[in-house]
Amino acid sequence: MQSRRKSLLLIYQQLYRHYGPQHWWPADSPFEVMVGAILTQNTAWSNVEKALANLVAHDRLDATKIVATRKDHLANWLRSSGYFNVKAERLKNFCHWYLDAGGFRSLSRLDTTQLRQLLLSVNGVGPETADDILLYAFERPVFVIDAYTRRLFTRLRLFAGNESYDCLRLAIESALGPDVALFNEYHALIVRHAKEACRPSPRCERCVLCGDCPVGAQ
Repeated sequence: MQSRRKSLLLIYQQLYRHYGPQHWWPADSPFEVMVGAILTQNTAWSNVEKALANLVAHDRLDATKIVATRKDHLANWLRSSGYFNVKAERLKNFCHWYLDAGGFRSLSRLDTTQLRQLLLSVNGVGPETADDILLYAFERPVFVIDAYTRRLFTRLRLFAGNESYDCLRLAIESALGPDVALFNEYHALIVRHAKEACRPSPRCERCVLCGDCPVGAQ
């Protein structure tokens, strides 16, 4: 465990020195984070930004207003995010649940385990989306596992790569200890690094971690 902790922290420090702070999540409110987490499924963040801008332009970045909006109008404003009809339905479902639960103030009183279970009960909210919301909107010490995280840590031989989502999440959280600021920055740095260097076809010549990576050493 101590060896894994040292390895994880060393990777973090190398990434941080190379890229600097990432200032995640880019949003003006916790609710905007939640909407962004739902819309970013299966699409690039630049596409989500356009959809969020549409909601702001139409004064609809609000749970009550989204619930009251016609689904076809909402879908049209979300078009840039892809799967816009599905995402309109999911966003409406989420907003109904959010309002029924009492909104941010009521939900923030719940402990992390209970809040996570409730988020996962919402149709269209999977583990990664739930953990994005927990970490970035509610500031809970939950490590987000995405394809970038799994790819990086598998290539560095920290994990086998076939672990379940929660197995991998809990292993990282246990090794690092609960630290919201660290988890926030670490996840953002992994995303940045995976987009720039640790791609499906790795660009090892650009990788600050290459010297310690079995893939890069080949």
